[in-house]
Amino acid sequence: MAQTKETVALGLRANWAQFTLLVVVNAFVGSMVGVERAILPLLAEHDFGIASRAAALSFIASFGAVKALTNLFAGRLSDRIGRKPVLVAGWLAGLPVPLLIIAAPTWGWVVAANVLLGLNQGLAWSMTVTMKIDLVGPRRRGLAMGLNEAAGYGAVALAAFGASAIAAATAIRPWPFALALGCALAGLVLSVGFVHETQRYAAREASDMSLSHPDSAVPSVGQLLVMSVRQPAFFAFCQAGLVNNLNDGMAWGLLPLYFAARGLGLETIGGLAALYPAVWGIGQLFTGALSDHVGRVGLIAGGMAVQALGIGLILLTHTVAGWAIAMVLLGVGTAMVYPTLLAAVSDVAHPLWRASAVGIYRLWRDAGYPIGVLLTGIVADTFGARTGIAVVGLLTAASGLASLLGSRSSHH
Repeated sequence: MAQTKETVALGLRANWAQFTLLVVVNAFVGSMVGVERAILPLLAEHDFGIASRAAALSFIASFGAVKALTNLFAGRLSDRIGRKPVLVAGWLAGLPVPLLIIAAPTWGWVVAANVLLGLNQGLAWSMTVTMKIDLVGPRRRGLAMGLNEAAGYGAVALAAFGASAIAAATAIRPWPFALALGCALAGLVLSVGFVHETQRYAAREASDMSLSHPDSAVPSVGQLLVMSVRQPAFFAFCQAGLVNNLNDGMAWGLLPLYFAARGLGLETIGGLAALYPAVWGIGQLFTGALSDHVGRVGLIAGGMAVQALGIGLILLTHTVAGWAIAMVLLGVGTAMVYPTLLAAVSDVAHPLWRASAVGIYRLWRDAGYPIGVLLTGIVADTFGARTGIAVVGLLTAASGLASLLGSRSSHH
């Protein structure tokens, strides 16, 4: 923080080495989740004999609730003590996760492991987002978020496919989770040894804005929570993020079981589970940068509509090819929304409290996981999986309309 303005240059080109390193780190963060996406819903039935959809999806609820709350405090904590210590703490929380799942004698161990995974994702992914925003400055924020999320969710897809292939060749446990352990170790080593603190870049951007009394301008967490409800644009972004992750929780937890009930094998289910985040990840290479040029709101509303279309197609088709097209549509729609929402929230927040504002948004967004699990699990147990999927599709379409009506473009 004591460095002068001349020693801190904002921009992707000026900071490409650290930016690239953070892209790699976030790929390891995403891989931790990817291993679980293809394996854990099936593990619930195969190893633990859990038939209830609500009970089988409890691991996603524990993950999402903890991640959402961690997001809230990770941003504010990083504004106070720096980004790197929070990033390292995230990796320390993630290390025991695969070991607990490998050793789990009961499903409760898996749920507990996902509490730690929620901490890992809330701390580590939040910091890779915040640190990239710090480095690039205001002009290429959409591009930065696109690259970050592309790396994370591209790794989710690769890890999901890799874990399912390992499981098909060996067993559901333990070897797929050895992949997750390797990713956690690699992420920790890179974060401790090679990642640099970026908080001074946010201070540089703040000084460029000529804010004369920065301390008085920093809202409390409570004030930011109120803003996220009362400010129309902020609320529009937050509710869209929540519903986006609500349908992602459905795709993560319910769709593998839905496909298995229709006779698909483990490798085919793994391929479908990987296709969605693969398209999501690759698409963000383009959609984040596109939002820098065409604005945020159109991509957000349009992306939610495309997601709803994909969810509807899952119910209307009965072939692997049709389900593959549906997963592609779900990935395209999510790619349009995910980096754009992060950039939009960053647009409306001051650099000195931007990490806290992003944390509030991510609290809303990741609350979609437990809410989605409770909703789809209960509906699926009561009325069937098809009804649960249909309800999520309708909510996604409604959220897209709310985004269009409630938000104004934050593009400058």
